[in-house]
Amino acid sequence: MKILITGVGGPTPRSFAIALKKYSNFKDAELIATDINPLAVGLYQTELFAKSYLVPPASSADYWSAMEKIISENNIDFAVILPELEVMEWSRRKIDHELPCKAMIPDYSMAELLVDKSKMTAILKDLDIVPPSVTFSRDAQDLKEVFDVLKGNFWVRSTSGTSGLGSLKVEDEDSLKNWIQINPNVQQFIASKFLSGRNLACKMLYYNGKLMRTASAERVNYIMAKVAPSGITGNTSFGRLLNEPELVKEAKRAMDHLFEYTGAAQHGFFTVDFKEDENGKPYITEINVRHVAFTQCFAAGGANFASDTLMLLNEDAAFDSDYKMYEFEKDLIFLRDVDALPILMKEHQLLKK
Repeated sequence: MKILITGVGGPTPRSFAIALKKYSNFKDAELIATDINPLAVGLYQTELFAKSYLVPPASSADYWSAMEKIISENNIDFAVILPELEVMEWSRRKIDHELPCKAMIPDYSMAELLVDKSKMTAILKDLDIVPPSVTFSRDAQDLKEVFDVLKGNFWVRSTSGTSGLGSLKVEDEDSLKNWIQINPNVQQFIASKFLSGRNLACKMLYYNGKLMRTASAERVNYIMAKVAPSGITGNTSFGRLLNEPELVKEAKRAMDHLFEYTGAAQHGFFTVDFKEDENGKPYITEINVRHVAFTQCFAAGGANFASDTLMLLNEDAAFDSDYKMYEFEKDLIFLRDVDALPILMKEHQLLKK
């Protein structure tokens, strides 16, 4: 089996590859890597990838000719598309053309909606499942509305992008104005009520109109958190693998609403991010149209979404098509760092001062 994995300069595609090579029955699969950056470390990780290719960005007119050539010359069976911009490009192509190989790609209407956090928030507002929020542009003359609606501290970030782009806890107008100025590439911001509780993620794997697999986790600390004023880099260093059926229920309620709104097929892999308020009520902060960087940690704990994805694409008869919420051992945590495999252990085993 030959599998194309794109964007291997990022931690998520490499995590997906590790989940296949280390924790699944796809250890012998031949993985082919692509990235737009010649310095992308994944292009040179020969223990993971049999071949590597430098490709044009998804926005380039040459993107599809380059990708089709790689897929054809290598007889690629399946593609795993993980950078957000590439997911958008593949979902856009799916509207009018057949994809060059099998891939788990959401409908464009859903992908387009979810990459814009302000639109997603507006559509989910009536479900009482997103925090009170205000969207504004960087050239807004009057920021009074933000402070009038969101009394007290609030969280501000870019309406698009990942890894906590442009995010900061804001306490006064001067801080907000300064933050806008030092983020010149962010054109639209979304400010949301600050939520002080747990930071949770719910994984949702849909295939051909059916929810197949779910699992939950908590992000506690982040790799290189000190380099970001928000403390959030999008790359979890310490997290907990959880059994949270009520969280899954809320994630499904939101996804059902969004599928109905967009008319999109229930198909693709989604990561629904929640933040709890001081009373433990979870609110959705964003929904990613892809896996995230600690995919390999789920796999190590027994929830191998990478393997599930390939089994579904391969129409493997051994795949159990009944819905399953993955459940983990109680007290199970993971520790991660740059260029290191994760460590899974029980939280009570952590060293004490």
